[in-house]
Amino acid sequence: MKKLHTDIVIVGGGIAGLWLLNSLSKQGFDVLLLEADSIGGGQSVRSQGIIHGGIKYALNGVLSQASDSIKDMPLRWKKCLTGDGELDLRGVTQLSDAHYLWSQRSLGAKITSFFAKKAMSGRVDSVATANYPAVFAHPEFKGNLYKLNEIVLDVPSLMAKLTEGYQSRILKIDTKHGSWTKNSDGNIETFTTAAQQLNISAQHFIFAAGEGNGQILEALNIERPKMQLRPLHMVMLTHETDLSIYAHCIGASSKPLATITHHLNADGSFTWYFGGDIAESGVERDSAAQIDKAQQLMAKILPWVTLKNPIWSTLRVNRAEPKQSGLTRPNAAFVHSEDNFSLCWPTKLALTPDLSDQVIASLAQRQITAKFKLTEQHLQNIGHPQVAATIWSKQ
Repeated sequence: MKKLHTDIVIVGGGIAGLWLLNSLSKQGFDVLLLEADSIGGGQSVRSQGIIHGGIKYALNGVLSQASDSIKDMPLRWKKCLTGDGELDLRGVTQLSDAHYLWSQRSLGAKITSFFAKKAMSGRVDSVATANYPAVFAHPEFKGNLYKLNEIVLDVPSLMAKLTEGYQSRILKIDTKHGSWTKNSDGNIETFTTAAQQLNISAQHFIFAAGEGNGQILEALNIERPKMQLRPLHMVMLTHETDLSIYAHCIGASSKPLATITHHLNADGSFTWYFGGDIAESGVERDSAAQIDKAQQLMAKILPWVTLKNPIWSTLRVNRAEPKQSGLTRPNAAFVHSEDNFSLCWPTKLALTPDLSDQVIASLAQRQITAKFKLTEQHLQNIGHPQVAATIWSKQ
């Protein structure tokens, strides 16, 4: 059995795990990332790619903790995209340099958008009619339109970028069926996979496996923190019309009626991906009922849009997070560290840099410094996972 000794082991190859791999390697640590399936194949590849700035959490006109904790994230990501941030993300495909918010003509919707703009001054700009994106440049559109300080990224290209230079450090390891050992002090000693004849030890273990963290908690008999799953029933509309849309549609409530993003598929078709309230309220509906509800919603909020050869489908997604009272949404990225492990959930794609900050601070507090140095020879004959394709490209 091959034995590997390293500084940091990260379990989970989504955006959080990949960002940590990059950040901690830059700090000088020897790092291995273990992924059981494909890179980003869980929650990451199901993301809409929006780097939120908090506007959707302030539609009632109140700057909440959730809104405040995320407000600086777009700027951090933008710096990375130009090569001036903590990570160099130059080359990542940016689908849109802004996300938009539009309201319907109803009084309630206009009041909601007014309060959102007032509360988020500096993060929201009105858009002159002459500058409307094509999807809204139609005489039938009578609502309000705002430009948000939020960018939209192509998630597969982001994952591919975060693997650059680290391919040998990202190992395809079946963490679902291996075994963990702990010593009498409660510290994790090793992870062993008999099938691959590997025994891996580290100074510190970081669990960033999203929904997979639940199985790890059970295997290690860790009772707290607990994990919660908040489900979504997303809608996908694949068609042949190159009409981009990156926007929240708001009504009179404090949640967007729909959040829609536009994605190019390998075969030249396009997919509109629907999140927001339609995805949250659709959890109790089957696929046919969810599609019917989405068609009714689109006819109401975008009545002037006709797409060529539309094909509707749905996708169920579980958002894995630290457990909250009443299964509410966490306000910030979450890191829990004890003994020689950290348990992580970013809760939002945009908050990944903040999660990394918390992990680095925890390691510093524990006075963990670089100690090991695995060579390429140590890692020979171990498989490596592929970057996952987007879900809608498989439809």
